[in-house]
Amino acid sequence: MTDFWIYFEKGLKHIFDLYAYNHILFLVALLIPYSFKEWKKAFLLITIFTISHSLGLLFSIFDIIVTKADLANFIIPFAIFLTGLNNLFTVGKASKQVSVSFIVFIVIFAGIIHGLGFSEFFKTMVGGSPQSKLLPLAEFGLGIEFAQIVVAFVVLMFSYVGQAFFRISRHDLILVLSAFVIGVVLPLVMESGIWYI
Repeated sequence: MTDFWIYFEKGLKHIFDLYAYNHILFLVALLIPYSFKEWKKAFLLITIFTISHSLGLLFSIFDIIVTKADLANFIIPFAIFLTGLNNLFTVGKASKQVSVSFIVFIVIFAGIIHGLGFSEFFKTMVGGSPQSKLLPLAEFGLGIEFAQIVVAFVVLMFSYVGQAFFRISRHDLILVLSAFVIGVVLPLVMESGIWYI
């Protein structure tokens, strides 16, 4: 049980690490279009991300996929950028079927890349054979999922308070927060080492 809490806590810290805020930025961009009434869709997306993140780690642990850190450092902020941009172009549109498919693809792709990008640290953190990393990986994933649920609740609550008490329209809230996320993440995309390869 002690080992469970060790890796569960590391999963929590992986999300709540303010020095690696790109994960929270991604969740904000991903979740801001949703209201409390759509909480099932929001939670489904973050669960898909957790599973994809764990798959990325799994692929790396068993040397199925190996990626360069520069590529991961580019794709992660670029995925956040695309998510924010998608929000800007789809806000207020009646049919979001194409948007949902695009977002699910981004969530899966970004999750796998994020997992691959974190894999070297995870390998050194756990140690041992690939098989011995499976249980810690599941415990770590549960910590990530729980932390993402907390972030999702905060984002949905922020959206609710903004609309109910400050009379900010949902349309404006999505536009402003998505533009903010894009403004923060764009320098990370431009500063990525991939441009110098």
